[in-house]
Amino acid sequence: MTISFLRALLQAVQRSRLAALGAALACFCAAPAALAAPAIAHWTQPSGAQIWFATSPAVPILDVELDFDAGSRRDPADKAGLAAVTALMSQKGVLARGGEPALDENQLGEAWADLGASFDAGAGLDRTTFRLRTLTQDDLLEKAVHLAARQIGEPSWPQDVWQREREQLSAAIEDALTRPGPVARRAYEQAVYGTHPYGEQVTPETLTHISVADMRARYAEMIRPCRAKVSVVGAITEAEADTIAAELLSHLPKSSGCAALPAVPEVQPLAAAREIRIPFQSAQAHILMGQPGYKRSDPDFFALLVGNHILGDGGFASILTNEVREKRGLSYSVYSDFSPGLDAGAFTVGLQTRPDQVDDALRVARDVVARFVADGPTAAQLKAAKENLIGSFPLRLDSNSKLLGNVANIAWNGLPLDYLEHWTDRIGAVTAPEVKGAFQRVLQPDRMVTVIVGARGPAAGAPTPVAPAGAATE
Repeated sequence: MTISFLRALLQAVQRSRLAALGAALACFCAAPAALAAPAIAHWTQPSGAQIWFATSPAVPILDVELDFDAGSRRDPADKAGLAAVTALMSQKGVLARGGEPALDENQLGEAWADLGASFDAGAGLDRTTFRLRTLTQDDLLEKAVHLAARQIGEPSWPQDVWQREREQLSAAIEDALTRPGPVARRAYEQAVYGTHPYGEQVTPETLTHISVADMRARYAEMIRPCRAKVSVVGAITEAEADTIAAELLSHLPKSSGCAALPAVPEVQPLAAAREIRIPFQSAQAHILMGQPGYKRSDPDFFALLVGNHILGDGGFASILTNEVREKRGLSYSVYSDFSPGLDAGAFTVGLQTRPDQVDDALRVARDVVARFVADGPTAAQLKAAKENLIGSFPLRLDSNSKLLGNVANIAWNGLPLDYLEHWTDRIGAVTAPEVKGAFQRVLQPDRMVTVIVGARGPAAGAPTPVAPAGAATE
């Protein structure tokens, strides 16, 4: 199973904790937010931690995100899932320290509920992330920050809880692989990324290779103040943000410096087209088609963003939706997506269709992508896409949590502090030749991998797949 699916499982575990805070803050979150891009400050603390801060005084809420280069791309292949379960288990209890009692997972949950606040951790492909949300009322803020600091710096790593979580995650993975969607995603990511860590698959077997000692060692190496990128948004001052960031990291071991982490290999381009058909008893065939795309640092980011909005990310206005759904009725929905990261994330076209329509749907989708790469957008398509993106920009900043996501994006990707101020200008400046040139450089329609799960007819283009447990094959 892919790390993205495991991450979804772990996120589901945390949802109950967020419910209490959501109810407590509902009246505040409903308040109108300022739509102008805020000024963002940046500085580095003596520990080496880097801080980004945007004040948001409209509502008495504080949101903090702490990011570390400790995502699944740094997992050993035989321990795929280590990043995700380390993040999970770091929240399952804290040690007794400095006269304060130990807390197990239930006591932690009760403590956060009493504060009307939330704290959670998770890991994606590139980073491990901790997030705190609390009201800025003095007594609540101080207690929430202190409790979060304990969770970050003093996890207890209970062995019995890991045994339980491992069994539950393994069962969830096995259950997921009785459904066509996860089967398709797993085969697709393996085919697109090859041996790159982005394509590593979390399985019950890899989970059995992970010990509490592995988690402790990974945490000690990667979760350190000198590696932290801290994004702070809320109704506080810059001086308060500095104090809060320092407190959140204060329970981690002190260090005189951070050695550079090992380099991660580049995602390799595909050498040839490949089609993988996996028999599966399902009412809808699941199709994923694509290839490695681009890094977030790509200088053509805005041209690729606008172009993909036209191609398949613009909902009913996209070319793929018009050609596949509206004109031919071959799928209820179809999309295209880029997922750039520190390494080249996948470009993906995804759709579902009746098994007897697979070949027709694929032919149309492939033709649309090839023609768009060859010809680029029309003037009318470009104008409509830019107007839509620019017009919807305020919705990207209309809550504290969205603003935090944007500040964290700037922090993580090393973007200019005035990035949000000029975002609409950058979109407006994109030209049709820039879109065409960027797509021709990044995409090779004749070298894409296609995964079809649930198609009728013989499997082709890959070794005979193993049918997931409980699934009938045709």
